[in-house]
Amino acid sequence: MALLDPGKTKTKIPPNLLPEPIAPRDLVSIHDLSPAEILSLFNLTSMLKQRPAEFRGILAGKQMVMFFEKPSLRTRLTFEAGMDSLGGSTFFVDQTASRLNARESLYDIAHNLERWIDLIVLRTYSHAMVEEMATYAGVPVINALSELEHPCQALADFFTLQEHFGDLKKIHFAYVGDGNNMAHSLLLAGASVGAKVSIATPEGYPLNPVIVTMAKAIAEETKATLRILNDARKAVTGADAVYTDAWASMGHEQESEERAAIFAPFQVNASLMQLAKPHARFMHCLPAHRGCEVTDQVIDSVNSVVFDQAENRLHIQKAILVWLLGSGVGRYPAGVQGRSAHA
Repeated sequence: MALLDPGKTKTKIPPNLLPEPIAPRDLVSIHDLSPAEILSLFNLTSMLKQRPAEFRGILAGKQMVMFFEKPSLRTRLTFEAGMDSLGGSTFFVDQTASRLNARESLYDIAHNLERWIDLIVLRTYSHAMVEEMATYAGVPVINALSELEHPCQALADFFTLQEHFGDLKKIHFAYVGDGNNMAHSLLLAGASVGAKVSIATPEGYPLNPVIVTMAKAIAEETKATLRILNDARKAVTGADAVYTDAWASMGHEQESEERAAIFAPFQVNASLMQLAKPHARFMHCLPAHRGCEVTDQVIDSVNSVVFDQAENRLHIQKAILVWLLGSGVGRYPAGVQGRSAHA
């Protein structure tokens, strides 16, 4: 992959954005970013949000392809709008009718794509498919949602919290609901920024133990506090932010009726929110099932930041694109390396 050379482009790069010619990297998991890189990515996101005109054309000539096996509103439009605003091009391939590897091997697909396209975005049922594509393709791969993680959403969420609270090490973040992909990425992101994180799931719907182990290892480094619970009230008590997601994620819709009874004590309603701090923000990745995991009273309240989260999907993804295709994340200090790279 040819990295952007600021000396050969007509686009003026902001002076505090440091060129970093590094090997191709991927965003398959939150774990692909070190804690320092996440904070640097947030700095870049803030610059992109506040001064978008300075970045127009920075990715001119770059091309991104998106393969989506699942429907999308926020993820697709924010990636497409973000790439367009940076001067690049996007190709969307609808895979909702058939899996990406149904016609030919993922190995062959990857080696075709790397010769045409600068970056691959996957939204798929199988996390293994994202990992395999990142392994085979010689260009960056972004996980736009798999059954294990949703890293772009979690990064946007903690960027939103930084906007509202400042120092993320001082916040208590609580998630209540299913131990799903969203919970996994939020746990890893919360551990990475050094927050106090409480996650409560019903018995029988736990977090993936490998993710928990990874998060605990990160917390040892960042001094984050992690609590894994089965009691929503304990998790939310004293929280600065309360987050929930659909009780039956995509692919589990047939379990909706069964889950409704089991998850009822985890509904985020006025009674549950009263246990959090008075200023506590309510968060949801959307789409929300009003009357199920959250009530109208809560999601429409003045403390709800669900649309701030949705807006910040655009800005964080622009930063990810610049990091992977442009001049890096302008890390502070320079030279900090991430945990993994899928070459």
